[in-house]
Amino acid sequence: MVAVGLAMHFSGASAVGLPEDPSAVDPFVAIKGFLFSAGAMLIPLLAVIFTQLIFRDPVLKGLGISFKLNRWWWIGWVLMPLIAFAVLGVTLLMPGAKWTPDSEMMQSAMQSMPDGVGIWGVLALSVISGLLSGITINAFFAFGEEIAWRGFLMKEFKGKKFLTAALWIGVIWGLWHAPLILNGHNYPQHPVAGVFLMVSFCLLLTPMLMYFRQKSGSVIVPAILHGTFNAVAGLSVLVVTPVNNLLYGGSGLAGFVVLLITDLCLYLYDRYVSKEMVFTSVLS
Repeated sequence: MVAVGLAMHFSGASAVGLPEDPSAVDPFVAIKGFLFSAGAMLIPLLAVIFTQLIFRDPVLKGLGISFKLNRWWWIGWVLMPLIAFAVLGVTLLMPGAKWTPDSEMMQSAMQSMPDGVGIWGVLALSVISGLLSGITINAFFAFGEEIAWRGFLMKEFKGKKFLTAALWIGVIWGLWHAPLILNGHNYPQHPVAGVFLMVSFCLLLTPMLMYFRQKSGSVIVPAILHGTFNAVAGLSVLVVTPVNNLLYGGSGLAGFVVLLITDLCLYLYDRYVSKEMVFTSVLS
């Protein structure tokens, strides 16, 4: 990842210092940044394969790759848009946030839509598009990460308490993003503070992804959740101004609040409804 960060910097893909107005962003820098970010998501997969080859373990075996469907696949998939709209609601409660349905981003989105599609139509189509990409192309790239974090590392933390493993995996996952964050990914105006925010974000998202990994029995499910979240988490950018990456959106304080509440709801469900006690169990 350090090499990726250096490559981003010297290739001009770094987004540090970009204007806060999304319409003023250089599209070539944005495209370069996207390509680097997408490619970086496959690095953990390559690292896992390389590690297993060194230790002569069967490649990708025992890491939870299963295509046996159950209800947790669908619950996790449709949960992501609900989280995205909850993030939008909390974002509008943040200081300075304004509901701006005629923002430049929304106007640009509406130009690519059929005539007569209003604001809510754009948001609905964005969700549908996010769900489709979340279970296909986004899930493919997210799998590149999830096979490491919710596959290999959960296997390595076997015998540890669920929440202890979630803490360590969340920190490792968050710090792994540091080269991207320092180059302006997610927090272009605040790259240093962004590293700490990204670690916090990953700490809050990890228990949910691990929970669905355990309940579904497959590492594919957190890949779908991860990919879908990436696709729909930016809804607030369309209708909220000004842009504030520290407070607004899925990777800002608004997202942290929603993820914390989601983790708490899953814990209460696990304890009092499901009674499997996954949150207080030991990984096996």
